[in-house]
Amino acid sequence: MKYTISLKKISTVLICMYLFYPSIFEAQINDLNLSSKQTNPIHVVKTGSYIGIQKGSYSVVEFGFERQWKKIKLKNSSSNALFTGFNYNLFENVLGYDLGFWHKEKVFGLTLGSTISFRSDFDEARFGFSPNIGYKILRFHIHTGYCFLTRANDFNNTNTLYVSLRYFFVNDRKFKKKRKKK
Repeated sequence: MKYTISLKKISTVLICMYLFYPSIFEAQINDLNLSSKQTNPIHVVKTGSYIGIQKGSYSVVEFGFERQWKKIKLKNSSSNALFTGFNYNLFENVLGYDLGFWHKEKVFGLTLGSTISFRSDFDEARFGFSPNIGYKILRFHIHTGYCFLTRANDFNNTNTLYVSLRYFFVNDRKFKKKRKKK
């Protein structure tokens, strides 16, 4: 037995959703006191470790620690994070350390940040700076960047242009809600 839906039924449902959804949503916001004029933002601080993989000319495994500050509002939420970590390329025997920051506006916005890097093949060392752009959803963070490194004589087996995918493990989460003074 086939189940068919007529075009008339679909269009009726879509018209009803289009007409009544805004008023229903507004009523829910007013009932829950979620309107942006009445509520204060909730501040969330998350702390934890991350694991990731970085791919460029070489594949690198990343481990590190990150602290995120998030301001949750109905409109214009923002997130900031400070991270530090190390990465290691087993096949090329290259060790690296990173210290960085990223910022994200809105709920579905891009992350913009920068990283200060140190790379060593245990004979030579290079320092670098990399601006990066990415996208964070749930606990996954994918970002790409270009690392401007200092010159070296024989040490060139490290990533300059890269893509990195990280997973963030939340170990501690704190909520703070600031009260308005009347």
